[in-house]
Amino acid sequence: MFGYVVINKPELKIKDFDKYQEYYCGLCQSLKQNHGRRGQLTLNYDLNFVGILLSSLYEPEEKQYWIRCPMHPFHKKSVRTNQYMDYVSDMNIILTYFKLEDDVLDENSLKSKSFKQLLKKDFQRVKEKYPKKVDTIKYHLDQIHVLEQKHCLDLDEVSGHFGHIMASICVYQDDIFKEDLYQMGFYLGKFIYLIDAFEDVEEDIKKQTYNPFKEKFKDEHFQEDCFHLLEMMISNSSFYFEKLPLIENVELLRNIIYSGIWTKFELIKKKRMEEKS
Repeated sequence: MFGYVVINKPELKIKDFDKYQEYYCGLCQSLKQNHGRRGQLTLNYDLNFVGILLSSLYEPEEKQYWIRCPMHPFHKKSVRTNQYMDYVSDMNIILTYFKLEDDVLDENSLKSKSFKQLLKKDFQRVKEKYPKKVDTIKYHLDQIHVLEQKHCLDLDEVSGHFGHIMASICVYQDDIFKEDLYQMGFYLGKFIYLIDAFEDVEEDIKKQTYNPFKEKFKDEHFQEDCFHLLEMMISNSSFYFEKLPLIENVELLRNIIYSGIWTKFELIKKKRMEEKS
């Protein structure tokens, strides 16, 4: 359920793309420093967006330096990190741990079981730092699991729980920005849940596993209806995004929330059209 909140690279200025990469590498380094190399395996684009958003909103003092990355051995990489990238690195651990727990429960996956065990100490350490956030995320994931077991087809109800998860992550502290961050994250989370279901619907039908779009998939206007639903979620999310007093990196963030998030949707559509023809 990760990897949908990305940039639209062709529409992004070079300086903004470079900044995006610096933050992404910064999140990777935060994961390494706080949780070791196993932590780096949890890296995802969605929480990189949250890290950039919080960094832009609160404008902290940042560390910028160069590293040699094993994935890019022929040239040094510029890294940009701060306390908010450290925070989202912790959130990465929470989400990944619970995702692995879900995989073990649903599929009894040995791979997930092993990785979950590797992350257990890191998860417990993060839980001690953010007990309320962990409880909130666990509660809503449990509710999603219950609804999935009941084969709930209420899109608003089931996606709403993941909305509350992303909302909780987007709120770093109790201040004047809390409500707008919460609402922005809530609708973004609903978008992520729904586009993930949109992408997986064919495979879930074949496997006879849960998907809230199962009964709608054969409708003539399925893709069009899904687009309008997703558009509504992002429209609401961007409304609260624009209420935040962002100056730094605002064009980069707008590229993601207005354009980048649709790149995966277009890829899914294109793939389905190719398969049909």
